[in-house]
Amino acid sequence: MNTVTVIETQMKRKGRVKIFLDRGLAFSLSLPVAAEVGLHKGQTLSLREIERLKSADQLHRSMNSALKFMSPRPRSEAEIRARLNRHGFDADTIQQVLAKLKEQGLVDDIAFARFWRENRETFKPLGRRLIELELKQKGVDAETIAETTTGIDDEPSAYRAAQKKARSLERLDYPSFRKRLGAFLRRRGFNYELINRTTDRIWQERDNAQPN
Repeated sequence: MNTVTVIETQMKRKGRVKIFLDRGLAFSLSLPVAAEVGLHKGQTLSLREIERLKSADQLHRSMNSALKFMSPRPRSEAEIRARLNRHGFDADTIQQVLAKLKEQGLVDDIAFARFWRENRETFKPLGRRLIELELKQKGVDAETIAETTTGIDDEPSAYRAAQKKARSLERLDYPSFRKRLGAFLRRRGFNYELINRTTDRIWQERDNAQPN
């Protein structure tokens, strides 16, 4: 058995404490983990108990890391897994974190895919193929991607994207306008036929709006 001799707050690592034992061993824990088990000076710990505390600490840290990663926007399961893996957490801990997040409704790839589609349609209209590619890159499975992107109509998306871009092309002649707007729509993932149709529509609308 090992006896706790000192519990010291770590100045350079906020929210963590260092545990010193009588046999020369020392390890650190998150303050909430230490508080949860009521760790105190004079307490005896077996090696098994020490390992359990370290595992609980790793779970606590990995959960905090995942929640921080998710704070700007929703994330796919694969994104979270990759992030935690890069931060050095082991596979078992990562799996536990994902299970807890799913249980709390914080990780759901179907909901994430819907969010991604709606966000793109609202703020950055893209072609269906490009949305599918983005979701694939974020680790969403093919079935969920197909279910989420079914019903996307590229025509209005291309038109909205072109309308916004055309404001910056007002001084161009038709060939330059067509070239610049066409290249922009290609980068947004729209097909050649739709690009031509949309470009001509925007140009015609602009032409009709000119005073006689």
